[in-house]
Amino acid sequence: MTSALVAVLIPALLLFASAARAASPSLELAVELDPGTRRLTVRAEVSPASRDFHFELHEALEVTAATARGKPVAVRPGGRHGFIRTWQVTLPPAADTLHLEYTGTLPALDPTLDHRDVLQGLSPAASPGGSFLPSGGAWYPRPAALFAYRVTLTVPGDQRALVPGRLRSEEIAPAGSGHGPGHYRARFEFAQPADGIDLMAGPWVVRERMMPRASAEPVRLRTYFFRDLDAIPGLTDGYLDDTRRYLERYEAEIGPYPFTEFSVVASPLPTGFGLPTLTYLGAEVLKLPFIRATSLGHEVLHNWWGNGVYVDYARGNWAEGLTTFMADYAYKESESAEAARAMRLGWLRDFAAVPAADQQALADFRSRTHGAAAAVGYGKAAMLFVMLRDLIGEDAFRGGIRALWQTQQFRTASWKDLQAAFERASGRPLDAFFQQWVGRAGGPAVTITAADARRAEGGARLTLSVAQNGPAYALHLPVQLVFPDREETRWIDVAGESEAVMLEMDAPPTGVRLDPELQVWRMLGPEQLPPILRQWIITRAPHLAQASAAPEVREAAVALSRRLFEVEPQAIEVGDIGKANGPVLLAGVHADVDAVLKKAGLPPRPEHLSNRGSAQAWTIPHRSGAPLAVVSARDADALRALLRPLPHYGAQSWLVFENARLVERGVWPTPGQLIPVRQAP
Repeated sequence: MTSALVAVLIPALLLFASAARAASPSLELAVELDPGTRRLTVRAEVSPASRDFHFELHEALEVTAATARGKPVAVRPGGRHGFIRTWQVTLPPAADTLHLEYTGTLPALDPTLDHRDVLQGLSPAASPGGSFLPSGGAWYPRPAALFAYRVTLTVPGDQRALVPGRLRSEEIAPAGSGHGPGHYRARFEFAQPADGIDLMAGPWVVRERMMPRASAEPVRLRTYFFRDLDAIPGLTDGYLDDTRRYLERYEAEIGPYPFTEFSVVASPLPTGFGLPTLTYLGAEVLKLPFIRATSLGHEVLHNWWGNGVYVDYARGNWAEGLTTFMADYAYKESESAEAARAMRLGWLRDFAAVPAADQQALADFRSRTHGAAAAVGYGKAAMLFVMLRDLIGEDAFRGGIRALWQTQQFRTASWKDLQAAFERASGRPLDAFFQQWVGRAGGPAVTITAADARRAEGGARLTLSVAQNGPAYALHLPVQLVFPDREETRWIDVAGESEAVMLEMDAPPTGVRLDPELQVWRMLGPEQLPPILRQWIITRAPHLAQASAAPEVREAAVALSRRLFEVEPQAIEVGDIGKANGPVLLAGVHADVDAVLKKAGLPPRPEHLSNRGSAQAWTIPHRSGAPLAVVSARDADALRALLRPLPHYGAQSWLVFENARLVERGVWPTPGQLIPVRQAP
């Protein structure tokens, strides 16, 4: 049964018993946070990796005491970058531990931030409705790149707070019980080497369930939900049930879950963070019915990839791609072959929309800060694992996954470490595979230029002429052979810019298709590339054409374009749409949009979108000149309602909204190309 946290569970243990040198860098914090005043006060015991200790703190925080072995030590200022100041302390020879005290008033948490603002990085921020102190926000002195920690958190009694790690104790002292106004206190420990500490607090209702395990201690499952979330029938139980299901799934696929808890924590921000022992998800997102079937599993899996095996960011972030492959993509594979193909098509479409100048190598991907990076770090990286599994086989691939976990748990891993794990499991060298897919930007443009069949003794010989751009990739390619009564898939290997590949078969096919199921990362041809809104979102040279003259409509259209595009759009007149040197967004109310399209000789509003919803958006395929997307709305309010939702649907060709609610969406159909086989006598 799910139980509410309503009483003292375990007495809190307090701090700093020993100043002895830790076996490895470590940190112990006593944190007091008052979200109402945004006041943060911290006592820290730091065992740094070096006596010459450099650390960072947010500009709002001031050091009030610094001692070693009970004697004051000098804290010298260094430089600063953005909102972060750097400091330096040199410990005396006999001292191993630094005692720091610091305090300050944090910035106010802004709940109106959108997902792009969150992805760009946040300062530590507090408010009664929710507080978030991100690991990279410099709210604590980091003792080393990897370190163990213990944290005691104290917040007012109507708040709850947590950091990643094992919950060692917690207490609730209600107001009027001899403890002043009342407080909540919890103590957490992270004994493994961690790469940072994120702190969250909020006015949450906490629900808990224990998950027994046959060969390990139970896992504490929790939800930290705002009251309106907690009141939704079945929501907390659903999250606890599905969390257990995902943990059991990935224990079977990878190895034992490495922690003793997992919590689903509601955020007032549009976040989606997978942290050790928890996920921090936007409260509005948590209400969506599909999140438990998609994003939750993705975030649970990050406790193996990213939080259980750390990422060597200097050599590329592999964890997002592997997590996408084993979570989001695996769920589509379980649903149907068609659903999995649609996801692969989405990755390739997204990548095709990325300008050549923004196509980075996987070795250079760090995090998703914009759409172009996501197309590589999530889509291309996930497709790498699709191709690797096809190349070495299912059994070897699963063995490589388990080998990676066994050898790299709580260690930093690079793409080279992944390569080594899959080489051991498959018994074959994979240097060429990883070198081209990780080290090179972009992707091959590969085509079958001709297909010729000739009768041979006992059957037929098919010769395929395959061409690709240089420098050539070594490609393992599926080719569909089309016969009058059936279809058959063969795999071929090519490594040159132009090659002839011969296949022996019983009878000649009538046609061939290259990779019709989209199993290889490549630049798709125009016949497989329906225009999608991602092309507008990530373009470097966007343009806005205003169909309407009314000031309130024009103001709403400008606000929408700034939200949709990742760079500031240039305003152009509707008569110059065909002259633009970059994608154009035409925006306005229905009648004005229809009039502009007709006058310009452009295709009219798609018939199936007419008179539907309060607003529609669509791309116009197969026209010369600048790519054109249209946003048409009933009035200015309907345009403004799209500010938040529209940027989330970059993978779509057309959308229908009723105010901010998506009613329907879709992608223009694109048939694959069939190459006819020439029959020789």
